[in-house]
Amino acid sequence: MDAALKTFGGFDLPSDSPLFIGVLVIHVLLGLACVVFGIVAMLSAKRRGQHPTAGTLYYWSLAALFATASVLAAMRWAEDYHLFILGALSFMAATVGRIARRQLWRRWVDFHVSGMGLSYILMLTAFYVDNGKNLPLWRDLPYIAYWLLPGAVGVPLIFSALHRWHRRFAPGPAPAAVARNATL
Repeated sequence: MDAALKTFGGFDLPSDSPLFIGVLVIHVLLGLACVVFGIVAMLSAKRRGQHPTAGTLYYWSLAALFATASVLAAMRWAEDYHLFILGALSFMAATVGRIARRQLWRRWVDFHVSGMGLSYILMLTAFYVDNGKNLPLWRDLPYIAYWLLPGAVGVPLIFSALHRWHRRFAPGPAPAAVARNATL
């Protein structure tokens, strides 16, 4: 393989195997799909329509992303086993979140939001751990930041979403009744 193909778009390709490169191209496209579908699901209203559609597309794109990650990790196990573990944890978290919603577990919202949010954090962690050294701004950070920053940003967002949900649907008097009684 010539030096021009050993790097692509500023990213070092760890193998010149046509199979590896082919799977990697599919993997990158699936990763981009997951990022987009995940953001759409997170930012859309939590009702029929856009949220469940984007969430379903996120889940199945993540399943395929994990499948391609498994193939890539198997081809370079010594270097990439940690990425396989992150992918497995991400897919497991999304599966718990999806099952909790579909089967309406007790406190399903907590499991759904936490599972799907954690799956997104773990997916981004795998990306940054593998590619942070090639990214502007990220390349100036210490390696440990690739492992910690996605969670440092994402976990508080998950807690915030859960807090908003529980505050909105907490048992007790309706917010208008509370405000009316406060003025009496």
